[in-house]
Amino acid sequence: MNAYLNTENIARSKGGVEYHPLRPFLPENAKVLFLGSFPPQRKRWCMDFYYPNFINDHWRIEGQIFFGDKNHFVDLEAKRFKINEIIAFCQEKGLAFFDTSTAIRRLQDNASDKFLEVVEPTDIPALLSQLPYLRAIVTTGEKATETICASLGIATIPKVNTCVEVLNMNGNALLLYRLPSSSRAYPLSFDKKVEAYRQMFNQIF
Repeated sequence: MNAYLNTENIARSKGGVEYHPLRPFLPENAKVLFLGSFPPQRKRWCMDFYYPNFINDHWRIEGQIFFGDKNHFVDLEAKRFKINEIIAFCQEKGLAFFDTSTAIRRLQDNASDKFLEVVEPTDIPALLSQLPYLRAIVTTGEKATETICASLGIATIPKVNTCVEVLNMNGNALLLYRLPSSSRAYPLSFDKKVEAYRQMFNQIF
């Protein structure tokens, strides 16, 4: 069983309420924290980790940026992502992952953010307190961005491809980036998504 799978929460997902099925991935050296809205239904997973849907391009974007190969983290034959390589890479690079909701209801039988009802938002300050070297938070969807802005008291929701400065619990400045969604449903070419993510990484690393 993967260490990041929260089997206790999977068992609690009853009565229409789903509890987050993954544990927060918080390397101590993390400089960037990706916060999505909530994982897709497990029937869409190809691995027990973040961005598990094989047709989501998050890991292809990172493969293209850091290795010049969009399939660096892809097992094409098995149609899976290479979870061990992904985890090792994120630990080395300092990339953290969780979501802005710990419990949700799906109003329709799909993975669309606009049909997610937030039942329990994530305690964002508690996450940030565990990441002393954090420099940026990244959201890639409207639902996640709205939820974190509400949590941190940010009045103006950043537009796609922009960032705002926020303060964490220790009074240190962080950048909140809103980047294009890596979902293929988001109407932007793969190359333009790569460039947007690359600009963020260049500013942080």
